[in-house]
Amino acid sequence: MSENLLRLETSPYLLQHQDNPVHWRGWNAAALQEAHDRDVPILLSIGYAACHWCHVMAHESFEDDATAAVMNRLFVNIKVDREERPDIDQIYMAALHALGDQGGWPLTMFLTPDGKPIWGGTYFPKTSRYGRPGFVDVLEQISAFYQNDREQILAQANRIAAHIAPRPQAAGPALGRDLLDEAARSILSIMDLERGGTKGAPKFPNAAVTDFLARSATRNGEDVYAQAVAATLNGLSNGGIFDHVGGGLARYSTDADWLAPHFEKMLSDNGLVIEQWALASRAGPMATTYRNRIETTVAWLQREMLLPGGAFSASLDADSEGHEGRFYVWNRAELDQFLVPDDAALIAELYDISEGGNWEGVSIPNRLKTPAPLSAVDAVRAERLLARMQEHRAMRIRPGLDDKILVDWNGYAISGLATAGMLLHRPDWIEMAEQAFRFITESIARDGRLGHAARNGQMVFPGFSSDLASMAKAAITLHQATQDAVYLDHAARFLDDLEAHHGDGDGGYFFTADDAEALIVRKSDRIDDAAPNPHGLAVECLVRLWALTGNDLYRDRADAILEAAASAIATNVFGSASLLSGLDLRLAVQTIVILTPTGSDGASLRDIVLQNWQRHFVLDVRTESSSLPTSHPAHGKTAIDGRATAYVCREGACSLPLTDPQALAAHLAGHG
Repeated sequence: MSENLLRLETSPYLLQHQDNPVHWRGWNAAALQEAHDRDVPILLSIGYAACHWCHVMAHESFEDDATAAVMNRLFVNIKVDREERPDIDQIYMAALHALGDQGGWPLTMFLTPDGKPIWGGTYFPKTSRYGRPGFVDVLEQISAFYQNDREQILAQANRIAAHIAPRPQAAGPALGRDLLDEAARSILSIMDLERGGTKGAPKFPNAAVTDFLARSATRNGEDVYAQAVAATLNGLSNGGIFDHVGGGLARYSTDADWLAPHFEKMLSDNGLVIEQWALASRAGPMATTYRNRIETTVAWLQREMLLPGGAFSASLDADSEGHEGRFYVWNRAELDQFLVPDDAALIAELYDISEGGNWEGVSIPNRLKTPAPLSAVDAVRAERLLARMQEHRAMRIRPGLDDKILVDWNGYAISGLATAGMLLHRPDWIEMAEQAFRFITESIARDGRLGHAARNGQMVFPGFSSDLASMAKAAITLHQATQDAVYLDHAARFLDDLEAHHGDGDGGYFFTADDAEALIVRKSDRIDDAAPNPHGLAVECLVRLWALTGNDLYRDRADAILEAAASAIATNVFGSASLLSGLDLRLAVQTIVILTPTGSDGASLRDIVLQNWQRHFVLDVRTESSSLPTSHPAHGKTAIDGRATAYVCREGACSLPLTDPQALAAHLAGHG
């Protein structure tokens, strides 16, 4: 069948390539069968809509008739959206790593007709330059190897496939406080304590590492960990990685100062960082700044990413008009066109917008040179002027929107919104989170089981472990914000599905479900990537459910995950930050139970808890008439003298009853 079949797909990324002269196919059984029938290898190209270098390779090679002719003659060409099919991406990225390449996107892999990896790379220029082979030369060499050295090629493919297959986990170190402290010291050694993030460039908003370092600061009281967290959140808040005009974070910074990002905006990063900003926003010199960044980012989500029904789009492209970042950069003369001189001068000074520019002759707005919080008067003025800039910018040609719905990424956004709404007293943000949750659970599910992605009535089903773990956390976070027990039922169901359809029987989870499409291997990695690993998220959710219900089954499942992951943690503590945070929570979790008699809602006690909130707190507000299960740590406790009463419970023990808000505050400060 000699034609491009991507018009039959729904992914915006795949549809971008439907007019290429390449005879692209989506990933399906028919495409693999075609490779068998023609006896040619598969060229697998994996990317995503907001990927800058994916666009470059597309313009250079996939839109070129001569290059496409070689591809069509020698290969069956399959295009995959890594966000829609992360299961495929994980397998072949692992294969590329096995070949000694650090990886990235576009991911270009050559496969046997049954999907085993032969060789690969990332971006290939159309013609050879700077030591990188030209794409057509690569195509012809791989095809020649496959036709003339078949036995050797197949043997290598089998070796790579065996290398990336899951292996039994070896025994690891003892799980406990010593492991947490040793891991924290190791991670701290590679952190940039002045600019934030890891030392050097590029810099990523790694929420899992930030979270673990913040927990370490609480656990051991050493200021250096809090310094690392503050430096990172300050860099994210003041650097050009943050869109100071319109809100939202770009994917990562290409430099060591957070100034110059790749300009794509991903829902996942923003949801995860909103949560970290919120947890750091209640005190300290940057609290007001963090709140502002949350407010502008949530406004961006609502304005540009919110879809009918309440879920959020996946991403915004880095490019517009064929240039990376064009929508987001400024020059000084442009400000003078629509602002009066004094206003233009203020914005130029505050946000580093100069005649010569700070990046490739133009200026990326940032507050790196003026990081101090503004006075109330100047803040109001700056906000008004940024709104004028946003109105002016809206007349530019916009970057492309990838409007598919990803369940796991929406879960991160729901958790971020619910946490920020709870801690910053924004019920409208909690309602946004609830709407997204309802849409996901009602519309991207089948017979009660979650899918992974949806667009135009088409769904990728069943969901992956990341979807179930992320939505379990979203449900528990919504329960904390609303105290609606229905969310605990959702969380328990998602975690049960994770165990039933992804569990390996030994404390681990396969990424794909037991009834999903079979691929060459079934991955069960425990290492974080841009988002926390499902194993780490599952530990957090199970520990919180245990703390809320007293059901030891949840604790035992969390312990089994941690025990099975011990060797992975020891091998890569940086990549195990979410698991380490789960272990920290397991050891430190406190349930704060507030019993409210008739006529009282316990608001004053609840406000004290939120003012003193720590990452290891679990809040459980109940009417006194609602019976606590016998397994609950506060079972048998009562409200005292008809007043709302708090009990602070750890494993095996609860505090004396606390009815006075200040007494509760003192207890939390002394024992938190």
